[in-house]
Amino acid sequence: MEVWILYGDDIESTADLAHEVRRFLVEGEKLGIQVRVYKPEQFDLLVTKEARDSVLIDGIPVPLPNFVFPYFNHSDHSYFSLAIVRQLERMGVSVFNRANTIETVRDKLHSHQILAENNLPTPTTMLAKFPVDIDLIESAIGFPVIVKTLQGALGTGVFLIENRHAFVDLMSLIGETNPNLQLIFQKFIATSKGRDLRLFVVDGEVIAGMERVAKEGDFKANVSLGASVQEFVPDAAAAALAVRTAELLDIQVAGIDLLFAEDGGYTICEANTFPGFKGLESACAVNIPESIFLAMRRHMDVEFGEIPKTVKFEEIRRKVVGRAA
Repeated sequence: MEVWILYGDDIESTADLAHEVRRFLVEGEKLGIQVRVYKPEQFDLLVTKEARDSVLIDGIPVPLPNFVFPYFNHSDHSYFSLAIVRQLERMGVSVFNRANTIETVRDKLHSHQILAENNLPTPTTMLAKFPVDIDLIESAIGFPVIVKTLQGALGTGVFLIENRHAFVDLMSLIGETNPNLQLIFQKFIATSKGRDLRLFVVDGEVIAGMERVAKEGDFKANVSLGASVQEFVPDAAAAALAVRTAELLDIQVAGIDLLFAEDGGYTICEANTFPGFKGLESACAVNIPESIFLAMRRHMDVEFGEIPKTVKFEEIRRKVVGRAA
């Protein structure tokens, strides 16, 4: 089996997700999988009905792989990058995650619209419209309020605004300097301040989870921002919510972030189609790249070498579910 990973940075660097890409290369070699890493800039897209079994990479036709795994960091969501994914999909390559999925999930408002439509718990959310009606924000959502850019990642573009005065100051600044900036406002879940859950879903199964706790004085529990992590064994409610979220958003490889709700349950913070897993693997006895490759293998129904029973995907799933029972 051949798998291409689409990644835009130097994999030997400290860039976002570079560590994870190196993990894919190591685990792919162990499983006898041919893993190649390509940058979007290496592709040229030639659309023709004749050449349907190869794509141009560095100007040379290269036979198509069995699977493609787009693993774009937050600065890589360009039209060109998604066009590559669409081209490969249309040429019959299996893709985890698909272009439409990537587009949907990176739009936080669209994601919440889909989840709310299907009666899943999410914080009350409103799209910003300038000039902002402060009274409406206060009555519909209240303060403190979370302000997010529509396409932020890794905790960037997320702000906790404590009161009406601070909110007015921020909106005035944005309105004067960048009124076209796309923002959403969300209800602040006080019971989850500075902590959340990340559940990793692969092909409809939760394979691991962790609780993230923010640094003292911070409210954002992102590992990239210095949050501490510990294993979280998901109960049935958390696991079902994560799986249903991934299903509704059509995500094959997902990082689903949950908040601790006021009623003792959970609410969905957001979904991620390019989830990092360095922190997760440090907190849990789980091999994320291996699990993803095994899921691809199930889809392919192709043998690519003997795999020890201890790493079979179903056994990983039973381990997680069993501990939560």
